[in-house]
Order: sequence, then structure tokens, then C-alpha cells
Amino acid sequence: MTGDLRQRVEQAVRHVVDRLVPINVSARHMHVRADHLEVLFGPGVQLTKLRDLYQPGEFAANETVSVVGPNRRVFERVRILGPVRSITQVELSYNDGRYIGLELPARISGDIEGTAPIVLIGPRGTLQLHQGVIRALRHVHMSPAEGARIGVTNGQMVQVKTVGPMSVTFHNVKVRMGETLRLEMHIDTDEANAAGLGTHTLGLVL
Repeated sequence: MTGDLRQRVEQAVRHVVDRLVPINVSARHMHVRADHLEVLFGPGVQLTKLRDLYQPGEFAANETVSVVGPNRRVFERVRILGPVRSITQVELSYNDGRYIGLELPARISGDIEGTAPIVLIGPRGTLQLHQGVIRALRHVHMSPAEGARIGVTNGQMVQVKTVGPMSVTFHNVKVRMGETLRLEMHIDTDEANAAGLGTHTLGLVL
């Protein structure tokens, strides 16, 4: 192999490797405001860590709630993800929503305006949310440096092709950048099941 050909092959390999992203499956969960946490679990309560999540500073809490839909069907032990947030929201899959009687909009986390109401039941109290249930829009987290390496910008919609024997391409994947974020794509359980994805899955940003 000549030096020029070797250089072109190495560049092609780097181009692929630089665009690989780990894909993690996000099961139903919720984020909570501090005052709502007290309604559900009692005055002065704080979230306690079960395990760290992939993104720095985020964790799965020991605390869980029951989520009651308008048809009175219930999901029990829906886990809270910490730390506490400025809004309370519940994230469910499409099939989760249908099971409890909701047609869920696909939204980026935090965009809850005009979404469906829900009832949350904790060990110390019940909370009626007037809005706050979404199906999380598939998205990919990254730092600005990672975005520059891949060649994408914050808020851009990209495609991500999964790696493996049942490869699929996800369209309309929103790029979410932040200085403290690590490269990671999130999909929900419906999307993972439809694509035959398990743990330790990689995707290629197209």
C-alpha cells in the first residue's frame, strides 16, 4: 500500500470512528421540581442516588412514584431521575401513553406547554399535574467540541444509522449540545424494540 493510499484509508477510518455514538435506551421515568418532590415524599426530602447515569451529574434515584392515566390505568414504580429540575415532567413511550389513555406529543425535554395532565402518587402525597407528559423526541447529546468534530450544530436534525445485523436509520434526531454533555444518543423503549437494539449499541451520525 502506497503512502498516499494509506493516508486516504486512515482518513476514511477516522471519519467513521469520529461519528460513532453510543445509543442508550431510556425507559419511562420522570423529572421533578423540589416543591413537587416534597408534596410526593414529604417536607425536606431530597433525592437519594441509586446509580449514576452516563451524563455527568445525572443519576437514577431510589425514589419512585405511581403514574395514573385518565383511564385510571397505573404505572407503578416510575423512577425519578436526579437532580431536581425547574419543571416536573413524565417521559413515556408511545405505547405507554396509549396504555394509560394518552396521545403523547414527541417533544424535547422541558417543552411541556400544552401537554396532557397526569396524576402522580408518592408515599406521602398525590400531585395533579395540569401538563407535563411527553414522549421524548429522539436526540443525541454532545459537547461543542464533539459537535465540531462530527460537523453538526446545536439544534440540528441528523440521521443516525445503527451498527449491527439489524441495522436501521433513525431520522429526525435532534442535536443537543452543552459544555458538560457527553456523546450519547437517547431513544425510548418502543424505538429500541422496533429496531432490535439492546445494550452497548453504537450508531453512526450521517
